[in-house]
Amino acid sequence: MIAYCQSIWRFRHFWLSLVKLDLRTRYRRSLLGIGWSLLHPVCMTAILCVVFHKLFHLSLMDYAPHVLAGLAVWQYVLTCSLQGCQSFFQGEHYIRQTPMPLAIFPLRTTLAATFHFLVAMGLVVGLLAILAVGGWRPWNPLGVVGALPGLGLLFLLCWSLAVIFGTMTVFFHDVQHLSEVGFQMLFYATPIMYQASLLESHGLGWLVRVNPVVVMLRLVREPLLDGTLPSLGTYAEGFALIALAGGLACMLLARIQKRLIFHL
Repeated sequence: MIAYCQSIWRFRHFWLSLVKLDLRTRYRRSLLGIGWSLLHPVCMTAILCVVFHKLFHLSLMDYAPHVLAGLAVWQYVLTCSLQGCQSFFQGEHYIRQTPMPLAIFPLRTTLAATFHFLVAMGLVVGLLAILAVGGWRPWNPLGVVGALPGLGLLFLLCWSLAVIFGTMTVFFHDVQHLSEVGFQMLFYATPIMYQASLLESHGLGWLVRVNPVVVMLRLVREPLLDGTLPSLGTYAEGFALIALAGGLACMLLARIQKRLIFHL
């Protein structure tokens, strides 16, 4: 494993150049440029706030950061998983030409999504700062530091998901279509536009307990919005989730490293 990671690092100039190429291609000749990364979470947050904040009896000043942070995390997981489905097909020409660690190509997808995720999280921090300066909502800036371990775990999870979904798609091409349906269903079972306590109060707490995205939401949202560190149990759940997803990703890579090329 150490040798494999060292091999990935040796190719860092290669995969970093691919990430830069992806970002430039996405925003080439675009009028708003990087502004498009902000438009989706801002518009979604605005419409959800207009429709739901009174329905859930929540203050708009508390509800808007809650939704915006949740959407940022959700979109990150969704993008890495769905775009990860095509990660090996995107790198087919490089895979055929040069032997290199296959994890590079899901990493390329994850790093590009990470850029947009960090832009969205910067928007969350900016919103919290504005609300705090205006006296509308208290906020502890040290919460940004407290969210860093959760962000690191979230990155590892998204990289693992990109590997898993990418591998499955190579052998079963319908995986991406099934995943789109599955994630659409999972979105409404994830406390993004509502609080987890709402499900628990209606006897649906099991949806929260079996939903892996909820753990990542807690690790990122709790310190960032409330300025409190998640419990040790939450961190333990996060590490267990990473161990499970990362272990599965490593097992798949070990099995297909030499024969993936025959299925592209």
